[in-house]
Amino acid sequence: MGRYVIRRLLQMIPVFIGSTFLIFVMVYALGDPVAALFGDKAPDPATAARIRHELYLDQPLWKQYLHYMGQIFRGDFGTAFNGQKVTELLAGAYPVTLRLTLVAVVIELLVGITLGVVSGLRRGRSVDTSVLVLTLIVISVPTFVSGYVLQFLFGVKWDLIRPTVSPDAPFSELILPGVVLALVSLAYVTRLTRTSIAENVRADYVRTAVAKGLPRRRIITRHLLRNSLIPVVTFIGTDIGALMGGAIVTEKIFNIHGVGYQIYQGILRNNAPTVVGFVTILVIVFLLANLLVDLLYAVLDPRIRYA
Repeated sequence: MGRYVIRRLLQMIPVFIGSTFLIFVMVYALGDPVAALFGDKAPDPATAARIRHELYLDQPLWKQYLHYMGQIFRGDFGTAFNGQKVTELLAGAYPVTLRLTLVAVVIELLVGITLGVVSGLRRGRSVDTSVLVLTLIVISVPTFVSGYVLQFLFGVKWDLIRPTVSPDAPFSELILPGVVLALVSLAYVTRLTRTSIAENVRADYVRTAVAKGLPRRRIITRHLLRNSLIPVVTFIGTDIGALMGGAIVTEKIFNIHGVGYQIYQGILRNNAPTVVGFVTILVIVFLLANLLVDLLYAVLDPRIRYA
């Protein structure tokens, strides 16, 4: 197991370098950060040259990237155009988005797996059909539509919650945004669980457990569900990074100052250091989540061994 983890960590290095290089090129080569800094006003040539030199933008693109990577390994993700360190923005935004992602993942797991198990065990019945239709509707509705509708109903019309989240972003105020963020993924988790349960319920090991007279609850939880969760774990692992990066719409609707909000503001203002710094962290989250998923395979399925 230890050698496998080390091998996977080494494999992450070229993936991380390639991903961050593409991000860096798309942000810095396809735009002019100095022009974006001045907005509609044309900067003085001498002032623009000085700023380019201070930001290392007067060097070739590959040298800029090497300089940026050197800063990252020193824990410096650069400075935003407003003079604030990107690490300070990260420290303020990531805890908020982590809490929001945690709420969304918990909702996905609890509701999605429960509905999937119920639907899979009653395949072809009215309950199964209802769940499939409901998940199809959820998948078809865009996040910005469901977000505004739920915000209006629960926050404005019925006045059950705050329509926007306070700056502290406590867990109690993140439940509705978490539901909005988790809706589409929840539908996929439900469908994946339902399909796996329906396939494995006819497997030989389930029939053997039934023949031995094991309690139905134990058969479902210890045997059937455990083997059926492998595709769900795969989806959740990749979805964690997607949730953190895809929270832009949800955080904008509920005025949550998290990662999505900061990336949105960075794109809106062409603030290249902020965008590159935040997306770099998202790449790391994706890589670590995929590693964790691979390690969880061995926990769910004892037949899987890593050398």
